[in-house]
Amino acid sequence: MKLYSIILCLLINFLTLPLASATSLVPINLQQLSMRASLIFYAEVLSNNVKKDEQSGRIATFTEFKIIDSIKGNASSTHTIKQIGGHLASTGTTLRIHGVPEFQPGNNYVVFLPEKSSLGFCSPLGLHQGSFTVSTVNGEQIVSNGRSLVVQPQQNSNTIQIPLAVDVDKPTHARLDDFINTVRAFNTP
Repeated sequence: MKLYSIILCLLINFLTLPLASATSLVPINLQQLSMRASLIFYAEVLSNNVKKDEQSGRIATFTEFKIIDSIKGNASSTHTIKQIGGHLASTGTTLRIHGVPEFQPGNNYVVFLPEKSSLGFCSPLGLHQGSFTVSTVNGEQIVSNGRSLVVQPQQNSNTIQIPLAVDVDKPTHARLDDFINTVRAFNTP
């Protein structure tokens, strides 16, 4: 009976192993996100369009944003990004890349973007780290990407630390106005 249990456990592990996956990323703090991004904006998601990308041949999601506030870089009234992955309804095929953020139409976000790749892909910096959801809590607009926004002082650093007011009880949350002003301050010469 014991041998049967061991074989069953090994079989289950063997069959489910291909389903397990993960993405490891080096943590990026707000100052690094702010300085490395070529485009930062606060926007509402208008739509997601999933289709086979002509340049790469891969499934891609095209997300269109309505710009509310262009924080860094030049953005017109709308901006579309192309990210690898998505669910292609016409074929029933799904390509999911762990860590690539999914933007929901009607929701607001602050997004930190690098330059586009040679194939035109442009996911937020640090994937999910460069995408901050904006929500309303007790009448205040709050931003969060699920990670702590508390800036740790760096040892032996000549950089100026700009404080960000975060909720003491929820260090993953900050007021939208404070957040945007802090990001702008990181990019002021």
